[in-house]
Amino acid sequence: MYLLFPGRHHLLTRYQKEYLLQLVKHGLSEVLDVFGNPLAVSKPPTAIIFAVTSANHNNTRRNPLPLYQRAMMIQDFSRELSLPSYVIPIDDIGLSPNFASYTIKKIEVETELKLSLTPENTIVLCSTPVANLYLSLGYRILPVEKNPGSKLSFHAKLPWEELEEIVSKAKEYKNNQKQSNLERESKCLDSDISFDHLEGLLQNLDPACIRLWKDYRLFEKVDMLFSDSLIGDDGDLTESRDYNTYVREMDNIAELKFEETKPFVKPGRIGDIGCAVGSWIKLVCQESNYTESDFYGVEIARHLYQLCEQIKENGEFSNPNIFFIRRNAVSGNVFPKMSMNTIHTSSLTHEIESYGGRSQLLAFLQNRYEELVYGGVWINRDVLGPEDKEKEVFVWMEENSSTNHGRSPKDFPNFKEYLDSLSTKERFFQFQRDFRKEEGYVLRTASISVDGIEYERMKLKDICEYISKKDYTDNWESEMHESFCFWSFREWKENLESIGFKISPNSNQYRNEWLVQNRYEGKVKLFSSQSENPNNGSELIPLDFPVTHMLMLAEK
Repeated sequence: MYLLFPGRHHLLTRYQKEYLLQLVKHGLSEVLDVFGNPLAVSKPPTAIIFAVTSANHNNTRRNPLPLYQRAMMIQDFSRELSLPSYVIPIDDIGLSPNFASYTIKKIEVETELKLSLTPENTIVLCSTPVANLYLSLGYRILPVEKNPGSKLSFHAKLPWEELEEIVSKAKEYKNNQKQSNLERESKCLDSDISFDHLEGLLQNLDPACIRLWKDYRLFEKVDMLFSDSLIGDDGDLTESRDYNTYVREMDNIAELKFEETKPFVKPGRIGDIGCAVGSWIKLVCQESNYTESDFYGVEIARHLYQLCEQIKENGEFSNPNIFFIRRNAVSGNVFPKMSMNTIHTSSLTHEIESYGGRSQLLAFLQNRYEELVYGGVWINRDVLGPEDKEKEVFVWMEENSSTNHGRSPKDFPNFKEYLDSLSTKERFFQFQRDFRKEEGYVLRTASISVDGIEYERMKLKDICEYISKKDYTDNWESEMHESFCFWSFREWKENLESIGFKISPNSNQYRNEWLVQNRYEGKVKLFSSQSENPNNGSELIPLDFPVTHMLMLAEK
């Protein structure tokens, strides 16, 4: 009789070991099933199958360990069980009512049809609601940590609860250490949580689990993942982004990014942080100047990282020395200090400011400085704000393109179609309601009529934020979190120079003329005035659309 034990298996507990040992020693006839009835199975257990779910995910709060580490721990854990054990990887397929049947089929495929699990030859061990999916297929369930019966109660902590308690105690320890250091007026704080600090919290974990987590410093890794305010539970900056659209947009401008940055890339060790699907690296490594260089693509978004690995496996990169790393470049250094000749980022720093805040952006700048060799360069291509971004301007917006006819979002199949039905001015007021509302931002405007024409008076940075985002209706929710105009070119230079960077004279700010011609002209007009309340059109002074992007070459 097979025992199927599905789960993510990032931690294994002493209770789980004891439970399995009892099944091996005393058999399956008297043990209580999920309903509280004796299982009444006379056949003894012959093997245990650990179905490791979310096997293709790692380096996130929800799934901190890669598959190979979980498999190592399970094999070590199983030595005392005195029966064969199998570790079968089960990819994540999201919330699906077919997950149990998918798992059974996956086990069959992964074992080349050697393990065919049926309700007649398999008992499932599961303490979570996932058990209901197996029940619906006719499998009998042993509840492990859960008390038998309909009540959701447990006589032992679930592994995830053990992990959360460890993280909570680690955070408490760090806060106490920080306070102690402040009291001693110390300027240094070791933020790592070492194994020694946690040893008293681990009495419920199996020795195999403790050995792996200690040897691979996994407590420190999990402490970092749970402390990171920038990244979500599944390791992404934002859960609202449509990555299919995002990848297409990144690929469409890959050639532009490459041509703009190519003259400044220095051979040697070259890193692309926020590499998306590796398009920039693919173009650079084709150049003869970089045949002896090593390339490192860094991506935190799980979906994009997986695409990078797939593209590499497909043989689409001309240089074999290309390595992809899934890591958060804000929490610390991605590369060893004083090791990189070139670091490239594109459309990344504004996301750090938007999702992580100013302190995280400043930490990111410092980390890049530390990673470069002397003479190395950080090539940062991104959006930026105008120099006089706090200046008040008068804005005319077109109103004739509306097809909305007073309908609300609920009258449309999706929010994109609602946004597309609005004129430029109508969409602005939707933008005003949505832009960074979760962050507490208030976009203030005042309407004013001049010679019978209505204008909106606001800060220049606010209208720049709107016109830069107004046409991205398919990713509206994600775009509403992102701030483009937080620093001007001068402010960027000042902050980089304060760290120690020297700004190359080849750095520049510019206006994307395609955007002006295709997105701005005829839709929006900008004016300034010497008067706060101009009485006629002659008092309004037309303004050009300001800069939109920068190429910043920060040298060490």
